Amino acid sequence: MNWASKQDLSAETTQWLIAKGYSLGNLNQPGENGDTALMKATREGVYVVVRELINAGVDINARNSDRNNALWFACFGNHYDLINLLLAVNININNQNDNGATVLMYAASAGKIEVVKLLLQHHPNLNLKSLDDYKAIDFASNVEVLRILQNATKSNIG
Repeated sequence: MNWASKQDLSAETTQWLIAKGYSLGNLNQPGENGDTALMKATREGVYVVVRELINAGVDINARNSDRNNALWFACFGNHYDLINLLLAVNININNQNDNGATVLMYAASAGKIEVVKLLLQHHPNLNLKSLDDYKAIDFASNVEVLRILQNATKSNIG
């Protein structure tokens, strides 16, 4: 299914969508800042809604006005269950936003050790560069993140 449909959505999800101003007729409809319902639910950490939207066939790789996908918001909010769910349905882990940043670059810059470790389990491209020509390892904001990324880079080469 290329477009999302409202059938099989629970009352909880339907009510959430209406309360947030999203159309039941187009579950990929962009809202504020271009955020789709999937992005908004991910930002808010509402697992049930995220899962139902994915099952309804929403575009998991939709990007907002900043060119971030839902995975960005899962990482931002430390929503590990949602990070795992989105990665399990093959969301683009290497999506680059309008600054060229990936979720791995963001997590490294924010010192999110557990998020970095989780993302690395899904083999992101460690060689992507931001618009400023920096890789994820260059964004490491603490020694632990730096060490983890150095080890990942070494094992990636070998």
